[in-house]
Amino acid sequence: MKREQWSSNMGFLLAAAGSAIGLGNLWKFPYVAGSNGGAIFLILYLILLILLGAPLLLTEMAVGRATRLNAIDACKAIHPRWGFVGAAGVVGAFVILSYYSVIGGWVLKYLFAYLRHSSLGDADTYYTGFITKPLEPVLWHLLFAACCFGIVAFGVSKGIERISKIFLPVLLITLIGIGGYALTLPGAAQGLRFLFLPDFSHIQSFSDLGTILVQAMGQVFFSLSIGMGTLITYGSYLDKQANLQKNAVMIPLFDLIIALLAGIAILPCVFSFGLEPSAGSGLLFRSLPYVFDHMTGGRWLAIAFFVLVFIAAVTSAISLLESIAAFFIDRLHWHRISASGLATLCFALIGVANSLSMGVWSDFTLFGMSLFDLMVFLSDNVLMPIGGFFLCILASRIWGFPKLLQEISSNGTYPVRFPSILRWILRWMAPAMILVIFFVSLF
Repeated sequence: MKREQWSSNMGFLLAAAGSAIGLGNLWKFPYVAGSNGGAIFLILYLILLILLGAPLLLTEMAVGRATRLNAIDACKAIHPRWGFVGAAGVVGAFVILSYYSVIGGWVLKYLFAYLRHSSLGDADTYYTGFITKPLEPVLWHLLFAACCFGIVAFGVSKGIERISKIFLPVLLITLIGIGGYALTLPGAAQGLRFLFLPDFSHIQSFSDLGTILVQAMGQVFFSLSIGMGTLITYGSYLDKQANLQKNAVMIPLFDLIIALLAGIAILPCVFSFGLEPSAGSGLLFRSLPYVFDHMTGGRWLAIAFFVLVFIAAVTSAISLLESIAAFFIDRLHWHRISASGLATLCFALIGVANSLSMGVWSDFTLFGMSLFDLMVFLSDNVLMPIGGFFLCILASRIWGFPKLLQEISSNGTYPVRFPSILRWILRWMAPAMILVIFFVSLF
């Protein structure tokens, strides 16, 4: 069976950027940056994006393109006993999808709610009342899962690439528009100061600086979904003459731009209404709906915002679904519709349980966590770090750095600058950083 390919490198870039740009860019990055010294965090984040993010993305793309296989079989092709590296990523993708789709369903619910009503009433009551219902959140989750299936089932170029070419420009334009409006609000400058001005009160000792450094490392790692195997899968569809080095710079750069624009769009709104900045679902489904309901033209801004959030969620979700479906297609030679259909069915069923764990099953816990929180913990704190750590070892030591370098350079077409630094990063620095993230997140 002939392997599918991206129709253009730009199509790949937009799809890969869509994979990296997710809910974390919108509901976590602005708060984490502002709460960790503003510009101090941003400078450290940018450095780590270059030293940690880009090399690991480059490695994933190289492994995928060299083997032309899904994440599990790509790692097995390098060494028969190292398939577990790709398996950690594929299992992680499955786990993430099982709760990410639930949140995606919430986004759709809020989008349609604002299309029907000018206000949601009390934001806290509305949110709590919705997520604890036994049936409605499940139906929205299944609708989001069906959207993902519909895109992936159409294939790489006709599904994922085509949607990414439409959605990513819309996301960027919408975010710029919301940001421009947010800057006109009274008190907007306070939100910008929170994000961009250096706050040295956060650095009273080397320990404080270390804490900010670990936060920045974790944000780079989780924002780019390193270790999930998505870029191995996406890389396997790349043309042999594509410039991997350029792509490895452009993807995190676009991810950073979107994260900063999200901060410019969100934080001025929050500060303008005297709310405390927060992260996660509290920001997305409580604070911001309160803001939208109390501002002039807020309904239309809310519609634009939740369209934006839906795009960010679905472009990330389809990359995860593709990494799972690709395994069934490569290993079992299934038709794409069957492969993506089974993968969707499996994560959707677990997603139903995750959704119910917020309401009627809230009393059921494992290790002191709800099923939803347990899935988040497993993906973020266990599977992603394990996948990223062993990917560094596999690519730089088991496969061998010369072979990796040859693939990165497209057989010498694009000479690799500073190869000795790249070797040191992949062999020593990146694994050490990942171990730090792993143990800090656990303990």
